[in-house]
Order: sequence, then structure tokens, then C-alpha cells
Amino acid sequence: MKPTLPPRPRWRSLALLALCLAPLLWPLEHLAERYYRSELAGQNRQTLDLYVANLLGTLHRYEVLPQILGDLPALRAVLGAPDDGVTQGNANRLLKNIAAQTGAEVMYLMDTSGQTLAASNWDKHDSFVGRNFSFRPYFSEAMAGRLGRFFGLGTTSAKRGYFFAAAVRNGEKIIGVLVIKVDLDHTESLWGKTPEQLLVTDHNGVVILTSRPEWRFRSTRNLSDSERSAITAIQPYPTRDPRPLNLSPTAWLIQTHDIAETGWSVSILAPRTLIDRPVRTVVAIGGATLLVLMLLLGLMMQRRRHYLERIAFEAKARRELEGRVAERTSDLEGLNRRLKEEVLEREQAQQELVRAQDDLVQAGKLSALGTMSASISHELNQPLAAIRSYAENAEVLLDHQRTDDARGNLKLISELTGRMASIIAHLRAFARRDRHAPESVALQPALDDALALLAKRRRSMEVELIRDLPAATLWVEAGETRLRQVLGNLLANALDALTEKGPPRKLWLSAESTAEGVNLYIRDNGPGFCMEALGRASEPFYTTKTRTQGLGLGLAICETLMRAFGGELSFANHKQGGALITLRLRAGAPGVSLQPSEDRSA
Repeated sequence: MKPTLPPRPRWRSLALLALCLAPLLWPLEHLAERYYRSELAGQNRQTLDLYVANLLGTLHRYEVLPQILGDLPALRAVLGAPDDGVTQGNANRLLKNIAAQTGAEVMYLMDTSGQTLAASNWDKHDSFVGRNFSFRPYFSEAMAGRLGRFFGLGTTSAKRGYFFAAAVRNGEKIIGVLVIKVDLDHTESLWGKTPEQLLVTDHNGVVILTSRPEWRFRSTRNLSDSERSAITAIQPYPTRDPRPLNLSPTAWLIQTHDIAETGWSVSILAPRTLIDRPVRTVVAIGGATLLVLMLLLGLMMQRRRHYLERIAFEAKARRELEGRVAERTSDLEGLNRRLKEEVLEREQAQQELVRAQDDLVQAGKLSALGTMSASISHELNQPLAAIRSYAENAEVLLDHQRTDDARGNLKLISELTGRMASIIAHLRAFARRDRHAPESVALQPALDDALALLAKRRRSMEVELIRDLPAATLWVEAGETRLRQVLGNLLANALDALTEKGPPRKLWLSAESTAEGVNLYIRDNGPGFCMEALGRASEPFYTTKTRTQGLGLGLAICETLMRAFGGELSFANHKQGGALITLRLRAGAPGVSLQPSEDRSA
């Protein structure tokens, strides 16, 4: 007799249960959409802020240039004599050099009628010289005494650009306008090709910058008659009637950042597909999970069937398992082969790493040699200048038969060569990271020595020296050579600062004893430190001089030596004007130090 099998699962009941559970997918879809929308908005907000900062940084580089360059004598000369070919040629070449150095696309100078007198592209086929741009808004704003700003398409070059314009004044009178055109094509090209689209609209709602070329110079809203008239008058775009750009709000997730100083709006548009795709994936996974649950229920119901069907099912399962084992074995063999290949690649990478480390060590040695050479060059500069001066004086003295005075100059030269040898030995010891113990040094003689080296230069500059030093000798913890080194560098920097100022030039030296030690103050009536210089004065290779005037190592070396003394070096601006440098040194024992001098031990 054939065994009776249990009744088959009630698939209709399972289908009904599935229909009851299906509405649970709607809140799942809603939650997934909120989550992915929030994630995408956060990412796009960061991207938008980055692009806005990049755009503003490009514009701020050129914002103050028209106001600064308007004081150049060559430009004022061409405004005073517009028909003089020599002054016009000088102005053209000057503007071309400045444009090449700053990266500006074009710089040009106009008179009060808007006629261009000189331009950086004077030698190009699309030269601005002789053209009148009085219809541009930046010209009228500059003539009104404000900083002119304008974005538009060049009527001569047919290239987009952002214009900065400022008035050139002679006292209170405006005698011309200087304009700088900035090329924003490079900034637009940096946006690249991404799923998100970027666009910048001006106050008319017209797209001026975009990552999609077909959107350029299209209007994002309807323009009024007055706006169309203004566009016709100032010609900012290649068309007088921009075509509308119809963006479906359901197709894009739009975020906008307004730039008040330019009147622009920067927007980032993310396609809805970036949200819909993962949401559909989540819903599909939820549906699949529901289906799996239904199947599990069906399987549990099928377990009620006869044991014969169970045995057949188990036999079939064993066959499938054997097939999967064979497949997995094949996969493991393939994985083993790939692991062997990866081990070989890892060994090759290790060898490349060893070679790269060797190259890095060699680069470090070259860097150390460069730093040492720069330090020696900087420290020997002042003694060499003094030797040159004494040698020239000795030649003059010998011509006048003043042999005793010439012999004194030669003795001073010998002492300076000894000091140079001491500096070289000190730098060599510093390169070996040797450390000399501080000794008691008299401050006033060391200061007199540093002033003597700079005496000729100080007199030639007519610098008045005002000393306020105690009569009693001040003893400090330092080194003879290193202290002279510090004082010489700081006094030379003070004289350098006074070259930027007309007479009278003054230099104050004062000192006082405190509970912590001895304070020495060096003050001048020069221009003082700018904010950047106050923060970076002691950084190596930072200098406000030209490359031929200094390496930017003097103050860095001085601060290093002061720390070696256990002292402190600080920079500030005096309330009455000029720079104020303070040296705080530890007090030393009066008398001669029992330790060997660092000049001899180095």
C-alpha cells in the first residue's frame, strides 16, 4: 500500500501573509531615502564650501593689486603725458612684467574718459591700447572712488574674466583708472567631471561658470526688461538674450551658497539617481528578506511530508553538497596560486622599499649640507664686510704714509680673521651637535665689538645711536663668540630696517638688571614688524628682504643660540613706532670665567 503523504503547504495562506507584510516596505523606503539624502547633502555641502573657498581665494589674490599698482611712477607718467611714446612704452612693459609675475590675464590703464593708454597685451593682435571701455560698470565705479568689480566676456578678446578696477589719484583728484582682468577658465576646469554638477550665477541669474559647457550663459530665471536693457548696455555675455535653463527640481538635489561681495550664487546639483539607486537596493533587499521568510515558512511546512520524500531530499542535498565541495576545492586551488603570486609581488615591493629608504637617506645628507652652507655664508658676511672696509682704509693710510694707523687696521683685520675662524669652528661644532657650557661674559664689551663692526655703515646712514647702559659691567651667562654673533645679527637687521626710512634715523640701546637676569633692549624708529613677520620672524629662510639681500637665517640662528644660553629672544613693535627686540639673559658671575673660552675650545 502506498504511504499517504501529508497535505502540501497552503501556498495561498503564504501569499496572503506576504501581501499583509508587503506594506512594511514603504516605511523602509522612506527611512532609506531620508538617510541617503542626508548623507549626500552633507558630502555636497563640504564640496560646495571647498569650491567657494577656491573661487574666493583666486579673486582675493588680485583684489588689492589695482590700488597698489596705481602709485607706480611709470603709470602716473603716462597719465601725465599720454602722447609721449617713451613713457607709454615704459608703462606697457611694466604692466606686462607685473601681469607675468602675478598670473593676471591682462592689466591696462585708462584715462578719465575710458581711453586705454597702456596695457600688458600691447604687443598682441588683440591689444587694448587705444580702445575705450567707459561703458563697463567697473570704470564708472572706479571713477566714483570705489573698487570696481565686474564679470563679463571681453569685447576684444572674447574671453571670460573677472575685472578689478581702482582709481589712480593725484592727491584727491582722480587722473585715471587701473584695471586687472583675472582668467577664471582654469578655476572652472579644476571642477572636473563628476556626477554632481557645479554652476555659478550672477545677479541676473545667468550661468557664468559651470562644469557643464552647454549650461554656460543661460538664464536660470526670467529676466525683466530693465535687466535685459542693462545686459545690452554693458555686454557681459556673448548674447543679449540668454536662453532659459530649465532645471527640473525633481531631477536634482540642489544646494546653493551666496557670495555677498560678488553678488554670485554657487550651486551644486546632484542627480536624483544618486539617491534612488541605493534606495531601490535597500527596498530590493527588504523584499528579498521577506521572500526568504516566506520560503522558510514553506520549508517548515514541507517538513511535515513523508519520511520517504525527506530521504530523497537528503540524498539530493548530499549530491549538491559534493558538487559544492568539488567547486570549493577548485576555488581553493586557484586562491593558492594567487597567494603565491602576491607573495612574489610583496617581496619585490620590499626590495623597492629598501632602495627608496637609501635614496631618502642620501636626500637628507644633501639637505643638511645645504643648510650648513647657508649658515656659514650668512655668519661670515659681516666679518668679510668689515675686513673689506679695514683693507680699503689701510690702502688710503699707506698712500698718506700713516704706517702706524695702517698697522692698526691690519691688526683689526687679523682679529676679524680669527673671529671668522671661531665662527667656522662654532658652526662645525654645531653640525656635530656639540654643546659648549655657557660662561660669564661682559655684556658691554661684546656690544661695543658688534657696534664697531657696523660703525662705518651706521655713520654713512646718519643713524643716531642713543645708549642707556649702566656704568657697571653687566655679566651674563653666554659664549664670547656666540654672543657677538647674536648682537651683530640683530644690530645689522636694525640698520637694514632703517634703510626703508628717511632721516632722522635713530637706534636705542638700553639694558637693565632684573630678578631673573639681564634684559637688553634694541629699538629703532623704522617701519617695524608686520603681523606675518611677528609670527614667523624666527623661522629659517623666512625674510622680508630680496634674495640678494638675505637668506632669512639671521634671526633663526640668533634664537637657536639664545636658547643654548638658557635665554630668550622676543620681537614686538614699540608703541611709539619701530621695532623692539628684547634679549633676556641669565645673570653671570662677575669676573673672568674659569672655563676655557669657546673661541679657543671650538
